Amino acid sequence: MLLRYLFCGGAVPELPEVETVRRGLNRLTLNQKIQGGEVLLDRTIAHPIFVSEFLFGLAETAIAQWHRRGKYLIAELVQDAVAEQSSLFPVPCSLSTTPAGYLGVHLRMTGQLLWVDAAEPVQKHTRVRLFFQGDRELRFVDQRTFGQLWWVPPNYHPEQIITGLQALGPEPFSAGFSVDYFYQQFHSRQRPIKNALLDQRIVAGLGNIYADEALFLSGIHPQTLCSTLTHNQVKLLHSTTLKVLQDSIDANGTTFSSFRSVEGINGNYGGKAWVYGRDGKRCRICETVIERLKMAGRSAHFCPQCQN
Repeated sequence: MLLRYLFCGGAVPELPEVETVRRGLNRLTLNQKIQGGEVLLDRTIAHPIFVSEFLFGLAETAIAQWHRRGKYLIAELVQDAVAEQSSLFPVPCSLSTTPAGYLGVHLRMTGQLLWVDAAEPVQKHTRVRLFFQGDRELRFVDQRTFGQLWWVPPNYHPEQIITGLQALGPEPFSAGFSVDYFYQQFHSRQRPIKNALLDQRIVAGLGNIYADEALFLSGIHPQTLCSTLTHNQVKLLHSTTLKVLQDSIDANGTTFSSFRSVEGINGNYGGKAWVYGRDGKRCRICETVIERLKMAGRSAHFCPQCQN
């Protein structure tokens, strides 16, 4: 079975797409020993400095669980350890697991993780191969080469090595992401709301697609200044943000070019989008033509009638 996640076509994977990847990896890659690896592009490895140290750190470990933080994937690594045997009560030694650090992955723009048979020909743009028991491989494929991998030693917390984690705001579905928190982030900011929603320091994982969708459902124009939003508007934006993220997770994300879930199913949210990628088409609510404008180097899609 091939686990394939491809992101391209100008879009960047956001929380729902990365969450879909995480769930697929947890279904397929857990508790299987990493027996070795190969790095085909050295700069893909963000830590350690030496590729040999990266591969040595992963060797003979197994993935206990994949986690997601914002748009980062973090694999919790463990290693078998022989339990101490008491001389007073001689019994067969049992195996336990000990922490063995973490494997961090950021897909950036075009990263793929492929879970494949080792006999499958190596795909073009393959950057890293990890060899698992049972003749399986986890391959990192990245056409644009912006993606990164980290090995975090067991005596470090991931945030100490993957420094981008330090700047992330709360997760959207966490207790820390409350309406009051959201309002406090906006009420004194003199910047457009669309730009603020893309700030990972305010909320982790939200990006261009779902910011556009949440603003549409809230009836807020993307150029509206944060400081002009009322508490009720922010409350509505908070709920619509959670709604569009959950809807997309349920639909296995958005297909940018050739996105497949672990079962080989396309991400389905794109066909349900209200405004994202629909410039020139009619609004699903009022029939007004959807427009697009550039804001801080990113596209903003909106309905001029429904959002004002």
